[in-house]
Amino acid sequence: MKCRVTNWQEYEAGLCRRGSLTLWLTPEALVSWQAPRRKTRGGQPRYSDLAIEAALTLGLVFGLRLRQTEGLLGSVLQLMGLDLSVPDHTTLSRRARTWRSVNSRHDRQVAPDGPVHVLVDSTGLQVYGAGQWLEEKHGARSRRGWRKLHLALDADSGKIIARAMTEWDTGDASQVAPLLDQISRSVGQFTADGAYDGKPTYDAVINHSAGAVIVIPPRANAVERADTEPPGQRDLHITTIGRDGRMKWQATTGYGKRALVEIAIGRYKALIGRRLRPGRFS
Repeated sequence: MKCRVTNWQEYEAGLCRRGSLTLWLTPEALVSWQAPRRKTRGGQPRYSDLAIEAALTLGLVFGLRLRQTEGLLGSVLQLMGLDLSVPDHTTLSRRARTWRSVNSRHDRQVAPDGPVHVLVDSTGLQVYGAGQWLEEKHGARSRRGWRKLHLALDADSGKIIARAMTEWDTGDASQVAPLLDQISRSVGQFTADGAYDGKPTYDAVINHSAGAVIVIPPRANAVERADTEPPGQRDLHITTIGRDGRMKWQATTGYGKRALVEIAIGRYKALIGRRLRPGRFS
């Protein structure tokens, strides 16, 4: 279906606004830029975690290395007329290893009470480095490879509510329990793709929330259990797909919402990138 633009002036103005840039610092950020004085023995940090987070985020958004991030942040503060010191690139490199987001210290799940619809998926992230070039040019083996990022998304708010980073060969189903352990609210529905199909996933979800509805497409050759126990959710999915077809099953169960977690992964990679820069897995 083709749609014709009727409000061309507003549409064109919106396209121009996509390239606009607005930067601001809240009064709370200005007050908290310097690190609070510590009362224990040891060196006194100069910059707060908030300042380190602002610098690292600015560098990630614009795809800059730490030295260029230091220069950009200094220019921005100068243009804004703010008399704030800028963390140098060595400080950013050192603090990035132990830095914790200010938001992660509070409960990120301040959403309304009630069960949450959890969407789970994983994606691969390449470790930054010249590993592939060395292998192709000199035949050298590089230790750099891939890492796997596992995400749990709130289907209603679109926010990431749990995450885990593992080696590239870690199975997706093995990370369901660690992701659910980060979610304090009860799970009303758990939706994932066929890679999570199996008893371990169903057990992990039921152990977290006994009344959760699990929507995972069974494998094409899946069969119902032959034991005398009452049929489980997976057995009902197999029966429904065999009777009505997979497309009708997807529409009935709301499986299409799983695309939201893929969109979230796309947003993450568009902002952060497809590669990891830290040299250490930890």
